[in-house]
Amino acid sequence: MPTLARRSFTLALMGGLAAPLLLRAHPLRAQTDAVADLRRAALDLPQLHAILVQRGDEVILAEAPRGRGLDRAANIKSCSKSLLALLLGTAIARGEVPSLSARLGDVAPDLIPADATQGVADLTMNDLVTLRGGLQGTSGGNYGAWVSSPNWVAYALRQPRIAPNGGRMIYSTGTTHVLGAALVTATGTTLRDLARERLGAPLGIDIPDWTRDPQGFHFGGNEMALTPQAMLSVALLMRDNGRYGDAQVIAPDWVTASRQVQTRSPFSGLGYGLGWFLSDTGWIIARGYGGQVIAAHPDRGLALAITSDPTQPARSEGYFGALMRLIDGPVLALA
Repeated sequence: MPTLARRSFTLALMGGLAAPLLLRAHPLRAQTDAVADLRRAALDLPQLHAILVQRGDEVILAEAPRGRGLDRAANIKSCSKSLLALLLGTAIARGEVPSLSARLGDVAPDLIPADATQGVADLTMNDLVTLRGGLQGTSGGNYGAWVSSPNWVAYALRQPRIAPNGGRMIYSTGTTHVLGAALVTATGTTLRDLARERLGAPLGIDIPDWTRDPQGFHFGGNEMALTPQAMLSVALLMRDNGRYGDAQVIAPDWVTASRQVQTRSPFSGLGYGLGWFLSDTGWIIARGYGGQVIAAHPDRGLALAITSDPTQPARSEGYFGALMRLIDGPVLALA
């Protein structure tokens, strides 16, 4: 992808050069107006730090009115969960994890404390990646006590059961942290090295080191950092069925499975597949606290990345709702 300047945007004009000017004027004006409308709508959002939108092979909007700009890493918060899901896909494709139905008790039995909640050994990789672990969540009001504990994995697996394994969606970073630790156990390498080898290298992006728990496991589902341009590369990967450039980075069947709704968020109502939110309008979305977004619309050939103020909430009825109106409105209007 070409280097993008801070606070600049590029419009790709379409239409045959040989066509008479009068025949081309109105379509071109409409496209120019659509990008201008998107730019105005995006810059009117005070929490927004950066936005990149690509249609086909052309980046048509690249703006960073606030924050760290387009080429400096920002904390992507829970967008990390969606990248973790891609790493699970690579482990299954390589036979390091037998399948989505593999049990935690078989993949990583040593992670399970002696006083774990009954049934956690039977949790499948599918239960973990779809946030259907059945245990009380460690996010929201429970987050501080969890990350202050001496063993994050054990703490998550001791939480009281509030639903059956594979039942309703319970948003919990503890669940994805257990998944990350299971991946480390199964592959014999760190989550950071997995991310760099299987996503960073093929996408040509840098994935800096990030937070580890007291046992040395990298945070599975939070605190990763990427530049907005790197986030856009991930969005393109999902848009293009796991391909990036000439490389098939993620198996196509994993991307297809990721787009199948398995549960729904009790907060936003969005569907949820293998670590990715799914909108009824065709978007596949990674969502992080504060309004961090990686999104792709395969049917419309669109990919986007948004970073926002990571210290402010982005509730479904608030700022995240405004972001959804942006991508369902002005962004989709570009296709």
